[in-house]
Amino acid sequence: MGPLKLGFLIILAAITASAQKLCPNFYEKSCPQALPTIKRVVEEAIEQEKRMGASLLRLHFHDCFVNGCDGSNLLDSSPQFVSEKFAVPNNNSARGFEVVDKIKSAVDEACGGSVVSCADILAVAARDSVVALGGPRWDVLLGRRDATFANITTANNDIPPPFLDLPQLVSNFKNQGLDVNDLLQGLCPLDGGDTNLFPLDPTPALFDTKYLSNIIAEKGVLHSDQELFNSTETRILVTAYSRSIDAFATAFAISMDYLSRSHHHRPALPAIKRLVEDAITQESRMGASLLRLHFHDCFVQGCDGSVLLDETASMESEKSALANANSARGFEVIDRIKSHLDKLCEKPVISCADILAVAARDSVVALGGPTWKVRLGRRDSTTANKAEANTSLPSPFSDLPQLLQSFRNQGLNAKDLVVLSGAHTLGFSQCSLFRGRIHNATSDDIDASFARRRRVACPRSGGDSNLLTLDQTPSRFDARYFGNLVSKRGLLQSDQALFGSGGETDELVNKYRQNYGVFWRDFRSSMIRMGNIRPLTGDQGQIRINCRKSN
Repeated sequence: MGPLKLGFLIILAAITASAQKLCPNFYEKSCPQALPTIKRVVEEAIEQEKRMGASLLRLHFHDCFVNGCDGSNLLDSSPQFVSEKFAVPNNNSARGFEVVDKIKSAVDEACGGSVVSCADILAVAARDSVVALGGPRWDVLLGRRDATFANITTANNDIPPPFLDLPQLVSNFKNQGLDVNDLLQGLCPLDGGDTNLFPLDPTPALFDTKYLSNIIAEKGVLHSDQELFNSTETRILVTAYSRSIDAFATAFAISMDYLSRSHHHRPALPAIKRLVEDAITQESRMGASLLRLHFHDCFVQGCDGSVLLDETASMESEKSALANANSARGFEVIDRIKSHLDKLCEKPVISCADILAVAARDSVVALGGPTWKVRLGRRDSTTANKAEANTSLPSPFSDLPQLLQSFRNQGLNAKDLVVLSGAHTLGFSQCSLFRGRIHNATSDDIDASFARRRRVACPRSGGDSNLLTLDQTPSRFDARYFGNLVSKRGLLQSDQALFGSGGETDELVNKYRQNYGVFWRDFRSSMIRMGNIRPLTGDQGQIRINCRKSN
């Protein structure tokens, strides 16, 4: 892997339960001089040799891809194991160990003892290297402990070499719980010169986007770099980031934050993905149901898993609220995922709220939609709130002002309303929720032929639980939903309310109808925003053993 210009190191890492113990101020009391000391030594090293910044960043990356971010790649060989320094991706190329030794010595002196782990030093030094060379800053979560052994076999298998093609790169990152969003010969004669160096872009000591421009111009030095331009999805990312240093810097900072968190429970996210895909294979409707559960969870008390709690003698369940009764479903799939993860991780370490968030994302992906970075670390509520569910969850009978106010109450805006409503490109609705619309609406509000066809399955009386699709392709995440609104063929009143006012929501509906890629982009952003509604973190709430009841 190349040093600083890690264009394919736009990394989406699985944030795991162990990350809940990490925090940016971990050494604030035990050693307040730790971070300033690391920064000073890193800057001194880069001042002496600009190349060192890239080397320190690369050390952190190669550490995290082997058994998690645990400092194992710093260990020398011993009678018990062979050092990861001799793995193929590291041998004769990994460097900066003496700088890490210098940092460790300086930090221990500043702290009056060995307080800061080597793994944390690597994470902070990587961040400080990027900043020193003109790149973005991010808060590094701290509190890692150091491994006592190295694993050269895993290093050889899991660190991506520079010779991979795109499918191999994608597979390699997936093995780490990462996805494609993370990816993102003059001095080398045919014989000899194996250690000759060539810059990976024209400005090897400056954090900019020229690496990405090189790839667009088919001037990527490494095969694995140029491969990033060989698929539609990665080509879109490369092009977008090449045009905006701010966007690239922001994405890089977020992804480095994710990378630096521990991966000790890396199998968790792939396991959720597999179980979600299994459930959708058995019943394609389940994808929409799991997505809806996450939405209905976050709009009541925040994203805290409260929608999963069963009724007790002292508490009414949100499951019996008007918006959930006889329609919220998928609880047994969440139970199955929770049980499997607790066995996989050997104890309950992943919250039900986080399972909901990941299952929603994986449902969208399984049905052909976009993926996004799910921020994890939520804790579970011990209480439900039926009254709030009845007032906070948007009704299928709401008009536009009511919908806008409902979203504003959650800190969301008109764009979030329209783009998240686009999730109705998936799934079905019960007759009782749209009967009035198809039987009583005027021609100004609904297409007459559309209404007439739906009356067959939804008569004026009876058949309340009969199901009709919300758009023509209920098992495929596409943009037909928005075209339906323009044609006055929205099934629910709350859907059709988004179009026809002549205002901002009309413009958004038309934009998403005409540009599928923009819909995907904004949907990802709004799902992240929604998933951040008032989460419980730190010591708040609990990690429920059973998602249906508090511990």
